[in-house]
Amino acid sequence: MSRELKRKNELDPLVAAPVETVDDVGVKWMSPLSPPFRIAGFPWIGKEGIYRRLPSNPGVRLPRAVDTLADCTAGGQIRFRTDSSRLLIKVRLAGTASMYHMTAAGQCGFDCYVAEPGKPLRYLSTARFHRDGMAYSDQLYKWGDKRTMDVVINFPLYQGVKEVWIGVDEAASVGEPPPYACDKPIVIYGTSVTQGGCASRPGMAYPNILSRMIPLPFVNLGFSGSGKGEPEVAKLIADIEDPALYVLDYEGNTGAPENIAGSLPVFVQLLRERHPNVPILVVSRIRNSVDLFYEDKRELSEARRRIQREYVMSRRAGGDSQIHFLDGSALLGEEYAEECTVDGKHPTDLGFMRIAQALKPAIEKLVGLKS
Repeated sequence: MSRELKRKNELDPLVAAPVETVDDVGVKWMSPLSPPFRIAGFPWIGKEGIYRRLPSNPGVRLPRAVDTLADCTAGGQIRFRTDSSRLLIKVRLAGTASMYHMTAAGQCGFDCYVAEPGKPLRYLSTARFHRDGMAYSDQLYKWGDKRTMDVVINFPLYQGVKEVWIGVDEAASVGEPPPYACDKPIVIYGTSVTQGGCASRPGMAYPNILSRMIPLPFVNLGFSGSGKGEPEVAKLIADIEDPALYVLDYEGNTGAPENIAGSLPVFVQLLRERHPNVPILVVSRIRNSVDLFYEDKRELSEARRRIQREYVMSRRAGGDSQIHFLDGSALLGEEYAEECTVDGKHPTDLGFMRIAQALKPAIEKLVGLKS
């Protein structure tokens, strides 16, 4: 069976089901694939109707790991407004929680942010489930009375999602979310750190934190261990329509300095062929605990960082004023290993918050938003 046919068959229950049903306890179940819900983070969802970060039939030969990790739903969001007195979620996953250094909630869970109209989003709850289960349902809130709320639900970071349904009161209204300041997406390409390893829950991955700070859609194209700057991936990223900004944060997966010296110019040029004036922000790797103790590791990181900085400077000297460099070694602060990582290299929630706070002013400047 072909990959495309297999994927369609796996999704048939979702495709064939009605967009709205009511159960025997007065809960109206709705598919977020239909209006007035808005889905963010999946650039090809309008064409394919599946929760996947890259197209299922990309037209280029993707590295196997990238193709697999594209099914992980990091950065996906469901956005809407409702006056329901309660909010429920029903989910069918592609697999179970299995990571030793990441919570089940971060790998396989959904978390929920809410706000009264016109106010900032605040974290409310995370769906509860058995870590060995591939399907679950849970109540995200219950007020006891009708309250109009803007809602953002973040998808799992390290698992695929086959189906998701949103449950509200049978008589509740569900409407469109507030508009972005601009519909152009900020596209972040990178490693496991970009994907969200090892946030305790989805909303704490740094692209998701940034999405609450900056009112633009975000696309998380972090591929754990596999953000290596391949030209095939660059071509797909260049296909994303009308981007506001590219952030290239993939040094950590590149190995020897000559790898990033070879891949970065090709990657940038492929983006430039399609989007000659879109800002590009190149971010070097955050510091790891090994940098404190192993001179060769520290020198390796410094060499790769120097290559990125010098390439950006040379391109700017050649007339590309829309490419920029940001030194990632300073993002976590001086106590980076002790305070900000789970295993010496993957951030904790504190680490992700520091990354987001440091990137925010640079991104706002590049996309033309005031801080």
